[in-house]
Amino acid sequence: MAAEIKANSPLTLPVLPLDDEVVLPGMVVPLDLSDSEVRAAVEAAQAAARPSGNKPKVLLVPRVDGTYAATGVLGTVEQVGRLSDGDPGALIRGVGRVRIGAGTTGPGAALWVEGTVVEESVPDPLPGAVTELVKEYKALATDWLKKRGAWQVVDRVQQIDGISQLADNSGYSPFLTTTQKLELLETSDPVARLKLATEQLREHLAEQDVAESIAKDVQEGVDKQQREFLLRRQLDAVRKELRELNGESEGDESDDYRARVEAADLPEKVREAALKEVEKLERANDQSPEGSWIRTWLDTVLELPWNEHTEDAYDIRGAKAVLDAEHAGLQDVKERITEYLAVRKRRADRGLGVVGGRRGGAVLALVGPPGVGKTSLGESVAHAMGRKFVRVALGGVRDEAEIRGHRRTYVGALPGRIVRAIKEAGSMNPVVLLDEIDKVGSDFRGDPAAALLEVLDPAQNHTFRDHYLEVELDLSDVVFLATANVLEAIPEALLDRMELVRLDGYTEDEKVVIARDHLVPRQLERAGLGTGEVTLDDSALRKLAGEYTREAGVRNLERAVARLLRKVAAQHELGDRELPFTVTHEELRGLIGRPHHVPESAQDPAERRTAVPGVATGFAVTGAGGDVLFVEASLADPETGASGLTLTGQLGDVMKESAQIALSFLRSHGAELELPVADLKDRGVHIHFPAGAVPKDGPSAGVTMTTALASLLSGRQVRTDVAMTGEVSLTGRVLPIGGVKQKLLAAHRAGITTVVIPKRNEADLDDVPAEILEKLEVHPVTDVRQVLELALSAAEIPVTAAA
Repeated sequence: MAAEIKANSPLTLPVLPLDDEVVLPGMVVPLDLSDSEVRAAVEAAQAAARPSGNKPKVLLVPRVDGTYAATGVLGTVEQVGRLSDGDPGALIRGVGRVRIGAGTTGPGAALWVEGTVVEESVPDPLPGAVTELVKEYKALATDWLKKRGAWQVVDRVQQIDGISQLADNSGYSPFLTTTQKLELLETSDPVARLKLATEQLREHLAEQDVAESIAKDVQEGVDKQQREFLLRRQLDAVRKELRELNGESEGDESDDYRARVEAADLPEKVREAALKEVEKLERANDQSPEGSWIRTWLDTVLELPWNEHTEDAYDIRGAKAVLDAEHAGLQDVKERITEYLAVRKRRADRGLGVVGGRRGGAVLALVGPPGVGKTSLGESVAHAMGRKFVRVALGGVRDEAEIRGHRRTYVGALPGRIVRAIKEAGSMNPVVLLDEIDKVGSDFRGDPAAALLEVLDPAQNHTFRDHYLEVELDLSDVVFLATANVLEAIPEALLDRMELVRLDGYTEDEKVVIARDHLVPRQLERAGLGTGEVTLDDSALRKLAGEYTREAGVRNLERAVARLLRKVAAQHELGDRELPFTVTHEELRGLIGRPHHVPESAQDPAERRTAVPGVATGFAVTGAGGDVLFVEASLADPETGASGLTLTGQLGDVMKESAQIALSFLRSHGAELELPVADLKDRGVHIHFPAGAVPKDGPSAGVTMTTALASLLSGRQVRTDVAMTGEVSLTGRVLPIGGVKQKLLAAHRAGITTVVIPKRNEADLDDVPAEILEKLEVHPVTDVRQVLELALSAAEIPVTAAA
């Protein structure tokens, strides 16, 4: 059809106006014949073409705001029929550009005009710049079509070779405005038209990229908000179902922190701080991490029992009965708790419960060897007082924040162990046991023991501030009990804030009572035995405590009882033992073997350590309680040429100095004591403390070393049943030492019957149980000469033989 139209040839055509639409050459468009002007133009064209038999021709002219464009498009009516919606329509193909001239007359009701076909000149061959322009346009068009998913159109665009046809193909672009399409229509030069189409397509793709990026960001935000909204609605539905399942009302679990804070019974300053945090939470963005920190802090504050207090049981006799029933011995601790309760009762009766913001809180330090019941005593104290009990394990704690809490700026911040203990107890006046306070360490994260100074000071802890809470917490009504094995490991400043109560261990009679009333019933249950199936009589328990175990506490005694009951249970299951069965001391060896700790007094006289001169029995105090300590002395053969003093056994500086003092005393007072001290000048002296792998230190072995050397020089043995303790001076004075109670308990366990102690330690005997003092012959002395007179037996071996 394009070949039939010659350039610059005049045409007379009916006008088919297009309101706000532009059709470019090469486009095929359907038009609705319901419009009178369209129908008039098509009918006029059909009437004009009927004699010649050619396709009807119309002039497609854009009409913008009632004004016709100067350039139109020659269109051929390809088909007349029905559109997809059933209305009459015509399919018209754009053929070429026509410059519109003057109006004229023609058949039908249409408007006829004269026009001239616009000539289009295309360079042949195409310059390189035009070729690149064609490639760019096809690439941009392909990119745009792929984004729209119009894959079937991509090949059609790639197959277009003509520059004019390629530029006019933009008429199908829906993103072009009427003005842009009209500009393409009125541009007659094909190269210029292709440049214009390329620029329009490039701008559109750039705008589309920006719009897609913005739409993607908006969609992601919308999707996140929708997802969060959906999850929160689901969470609300789950909570509602749970409340209905538990029979709770709608308002039992509200997320309104302001209402919760206002409804909570909080102290005034805490309420103010909580409301400030609520205001921050209300201003904070939902996605802000600060919101979760504030919610966690508010939950912690609201869960603390700010005004919850348990009523103390002021039944003093009842509390004492509870302590006596749950613990045998430990009279010092029981008396101290009873005194505390009595004072609390009297202050409450007189309206003196709070003075200056402080209450009568107690801080007790229970120091003693393992296994004496320090930890279990805390539970008994809480039971006797009617308070909640919380245990805080401090062993191995090296971070100050464990006590005072972390700052809220840290990720995963938590309150300290003290605040968590109060929260766990559910009251502001529990019994808090600070277990193993002597095992607290320090490193680059701070010193937890220093952080405990405020916690354990009754003058300060009513305004304790945790780093996480940053509000004042009143700890003055809390009863703190601290346990430790070694007193020296507790910092002095911390020890000064606590009242010291020593637990030096149990006597043999107390161990028998503890085993009978507490250990045996518990181990019977663990062994699966009934109460009457196996019975341990007191003789068996006494032998277990005295010869199978040697300790200050009762842990090893409980293990021995457990081993014994397991053996009986196994024999019963194998059919070798009938139940019920009573275990006596005679059957212990057949069940659990020979005893491990036979007292020196029970051994054959020739096998005792003190069977030869130069060996004396002393005492030592360790973290496991008191124990006996043997000192051995010998003189080197004169022919060896050895001289001086040799000390072995991992001795500390203080103990080495005590050995020097003992040797100097004997050298200066040998004649007075009738000892051959001349041997001390020319022969080497060796003093050894067995158990060489255990470090030893302290001055209390001074009299023991003096006695061992005197025994060696005199040839007189040290009595087997005598043990001694005390520091010796250069003048022979016996000076006081510590741990008298622990040492006397160790003497009793070891079968010692006579103990020599310094005269100035005589007051310490009041702490020793009466049944122990009845079985021991205690000699307070002031001079080492009295020690030698009591400890050395009659001369039986010549001095030379001893040497």
